[in-house]
This record gives sequence, structure tokens and C-alpha cells, in this order.
Amino acid sequence: MNLTPKRIAVVLGATAVLTLGAVGGAYALTGGDDDRREQPIPAADLEQAEQAALEETGGGTVTETEVDDEESKYEVEVSLEDGTQVDVQLDTDFQVVGTEDDGTDDESDGE
Repeated sequence: MNLTPKRIAVVLGATAVLTLGAVGGAYALTGGDDDRREQPIPAADLEQAEQAALEETGGGTVTETEVDDEESKYEVEVSLEDGTQVDVQLDTDFQVVGTEDDGTDDESDGE
């Protein structure tokens, strides 16, 4: 096979396209999936985060936690007795910086 500059350029171009396609496909499979990036709150901080969240909501059951959420250092999801889900956002000192009512489990299933 005679490797002319034109053939080398075509091979390099095709390789670049295939590489970008593979990288883009991998990102689409993992980069768009928030659940794959979510990390639970470490055990050393969990009790303090849960306590702060339950104080904010006035009770309930902690159903999920996340560290380094896009909105805060810690996020604690609390289920209230009426089925409402509340996300409590905490800073690094476990101070509430925001809350979000996610509705009830029944409403979440329809989304």
C-alpha cells in the first residue's frame, strides 16, 4: 500500500471522527445520567445531615442523601407522613440553604 499524504490525511480524519463518536457516545451514556454521579453522604456526616434536615421538615423519614449536589454540599430527601417528598439543601456546616417540595410519590411516578 502506497501511503501518500492524501491517504494519511484520510486515515487520520477517519480515526478522529471515530474517536469523537466513541467519546460522545460514552458521554451520552454516562454524562446525562445524574444517578450515576450521585454519591451518598459519608457515614461521618450522615447523622448530622439527617438531623438538620428532619429539624427543617418537622419530622419524616430520610429516604435518600447526596453529597456535592449541584445546588449544595449535601442534599437530604425526606418523606413526610402525607407522602410529600422534600429535598433539604445543606451547606458544609449543615445549615439549611434551601428546600424543595418534590410533591408526593404518586405525582413523581407520573413524571
